[in-house]
Formats: sequence, C-alpha cells, structure tokens
Amino acid sequence: MPRAMPAPLQLLFPPFSLPLKYKPHPISHLTSVRSSILYPPAVCGNSSTASPHITTPPPPPSSIYIHLPFCRRRCHYCDFPIIALGSSSRHYDDDPRINTYIRLLLREIRATKPYSSLQLPIKTIFFGGGTPSLVPPRLIASVLDTIRTKFGEVAADVEVSMEMDPGTFDAGRLEEMVGVVGVTRISLGVQAFQEELLRECGRAHGRREVDEAIELVSGSYGPRSWSLDLISSLPRQTEEMWEESLRLAVSAGPQHVSVYDLQVEEGTKFALLYTPGEFPLPAEAQSANFYIMASETLKHAGYEHYEISSYCKPGHECKHNITYWQNQPFYGFGLGSASYINGVRFSRPRRLKQYEEFVKDLEAGHMSAKNNASIVVDKEMAMDVVMLSLRTAKGLDLKSFQRSFGESLVLSLCRAWRPHVESGHVVALDEERKAISIGKFDLELNGDCQLGRRVAFLRLSDPEGFLMSNELIAVAFGVLSP
Repeated sequence: MPRAMPAPLQLLFPPFSLPLKYKPHPISHLTSVRSSILYPPAVCGNSSTASPHITTPPPPPSSIYIHLPFCRRRCHYCDFPIIALGSSSRHYDDDPRINTYIRLLLREIRATKPYSSLQLPIKTIFFGGGTPSLVPPRLIASVLDTIRTKFGEVAADVEVSMEMDPGTFDAGRLEEMVGVVGVTRISLGVQAFQEELLRECGRAHGRREVDEAIELVSGSYGPRSWSLDLISSLPRQTEEMWEESLRLAVSAGPQHVSVYDLQVEEGTKFALLYTPGEFPLPAEAQSANFYIMASETLKHAGYEHYEISSYCKPGHECKHNITYWQNQPFYGFGLGSASYINGVRFSRPRRLKQYEEFVKDLEAGHMSAKNNASIVVDKEMAMDVVMLSLRTAKGLDLKSFQRSFGESLVLSLCRAWRPHVESGHVVALDEERKAISIGKFDLELNGDCQLGRRVAFLRLSDPEGFLMSNELIAVAFGVLSP
C-alpha cells in the first residue's frame, strides 16, 4: 500500500506530447495526457535580465512533429485539435477528409524553408494526434518521402514514432507500418484496462481491443520498441483499479510506459461534468498516491524513471521527447502544431479552414503576425530550460546553465532552492552524479570556491520532489521574473 504524501500542486506545465500549443505532455496534477508532448513550453513574462546575451546560434532542427488530427470520436478529456470521423469504419482508407488533409500537410512541408543550408540529418519524426493509426500506411509513407525530399538526409537510425490506439489496426496494417513504411516506435494509447473506465473516458475501444493490440505490437510484426500509455485520477478510479492497470502494463512487456494524471481542460466534456478534487474525481492526496504507486511499481519492474511521466527499460527512452526536454529546436507540421526554430516559436491555427489559409500564405511567401510567432528572450529561455530540465532524472546542468545565463542567476536559484535541498525534495549532485550533503552545498553557496566546483546538477527527488514540481518551479519563477 502506498505511503501517504502531501497533495501535489498543479504543475505550471503539463507531458509530453510539445508541438501543438506548446504545453509540455503527458501529470496534470503532474503532466498532460499525451506523451508525445504536443505543446511547446509555456513562456514566462518578459523582464529585464543581467544574464549574458547568447550569441551562439542554435543548431538547426533535427526533429519533426507531424500532427494527424483524425479520431473515431473525441475523448471526454481531450482538448487537442481533432477531426472526428465517426465509428462506422475500421480503417477509413478511402475517407476523403484524410486524403484532403494529407495533401494540405504535404503542401505545408514543401513550402517550408529549411532553417539553413547546414541541415542536420533528421533524427526523430513523431506522428501524433488524434489517432495516426487511422491514416493509411501509403499516406504515412508519402509524408516521410516528402520529408526526405525537403530536408535531405535522414539518419540511418532515425526514430519514427507513431501514436496508435487499440482497435484501429490489425496484423496486416501493423506489418505494413513497421516493415514497409518504417515506423520504429509505437505509443499505444491503452489509458486503462477496466471496461468501465474506458467508457467513462469516452474511448472508442474496450478491453478486448486492448488485449488484441498488445498481442500484436508485442509480437513478430511489432517494432523494436513500444510504449504503453496509462491515465491515472480518472473519474471513479480506485487504487485497486490503478494497481491492476500497472500490473497488467508490466506483464504486457512494453519497453516504455507513460503515466499521465488526468488534467481537466476547459471546454472538454469532463470540464462540464466534474470539478478537480471533487468526487467522482479523486482528491489530490489520492492522485499523489497514484503517482507513488506507479513510480514504485515500474521501478521495481526494471523501468528507469527518466522523466516525470516516462519510464523505460535501458536504451528505450523516447528520443523525440528528449528533444523537447532539452529545449532543442524542432519543426512542427499540421493542424495546431508548433515549431521552435532559431529562438522563435510559432504555432499553426487549430481550425482546419484557418490552417488551409495559413498554408496558402506560406506558399505565397506572405508570412505575417497571424502566424502567432514569438521571440524567446533570454529570461524566457532560462525559464524554459529550468522547467524542462526539472522534468528529467538528469535535472538541471548548472555549468551549462551558468555558461548561458551567468553565475549570479545560478547562485540565486541555488539559494532559493536551499530549503528544498535540506528537505530532500531537491537533490544536489556532483560531476559523477553522486549526492552532495547539505553541508557541502552550503559551503559552495557561501563562496569558499567557484560556484559549480562541487555542485554540478540539481534534480528533483523521485517521487517526493516530482510531486512538489509546481512549488519548485514557482520558486524559480520568483528568481527569474521578480
């Protein structure tokens, strides 16, 4: 039975999945409900800064996010831009809405100017949604072919990830996606193993489809690496249900597990029905216990907790999502998606008609304020680095942060977090990633040596520190934007 913990504060940023509206994915008390991170990091308010101006140009993007918005129906927790196709067909291979959208998407990719002539090989491509597995393999192949034509070299070990839902593919479709099209990693949207919870969420699949999908992706037709997605803190979800879901997830044998705590988004059906923290949604203390149960169960089963909502067997991290967590540039294409390139981030319209107009403007070279572009200033970039780094087991690299933003800012952050280092919610590490005592941490803060000589990293403890993410990020906000 999990031990009691303080209730988690709602995070200032959500999981994983970043290129839609840039709100880092899949526990909304800790992260959002998509591991692909559809949304880029939130931007803090502008303010003056004493940090040095960063003159080194960022590298060109080597990651691409593709938004495929099609679903059979909208889930009750979903606020992503989607196109609901209905449940009358299994694969929708001849649906004109899919064909029309893919043609528009290809036009956008072709009309996009590469960042520079020095284009790095594309290392990761992520098909998020929506439910990308509803799109015929031949159309997925056309997107990949267009990327290769437009951006040139694709790395030999490129990670091609795709979100797939149970009930949207069979053995033949999976074999074509993996063996012919070249999908190397699948994120399977199971979300729950209980029939009643799947109905409560408005999911289009049931337990039978979950079992069939797991058998397929873990079999001979499946990719080398696949992830299983779960959501905690669902309406009427009990600890016994959550324990069962975790046990069945482990027994399914995925190389990666993403665990998201339900986030009730404005405008969704759940927002109309429920108030966070009130029955039938669990109280915050119970949500914290769900998180602890997941951390303990998955780590005991041999999974590394490498990011706040992500667990993997060694060598099976999601390389694409690491791009976001390291605040690296990336291209985004498709309805509502976002890009982060050369210190500028911008998002596409969330409505199909406006997106079509955006593509026409792009083709005509009429780039304007309607593209929703924003320049990321030093202070905002520093906040992004802190927020995203604290999501990971590696934590904040103080020497790298100091080179970019100055020693005084690092010292201010360390002093602000000192009480949390003493309480154990923030862990100070040396170059060899060994924990440093509060006494040695204080010696560095008191200036007996150059900052960074002893303390090389700051990370959140697992799970207690991760559960206090909100408070610790708020402390950083106070330092960076006083």
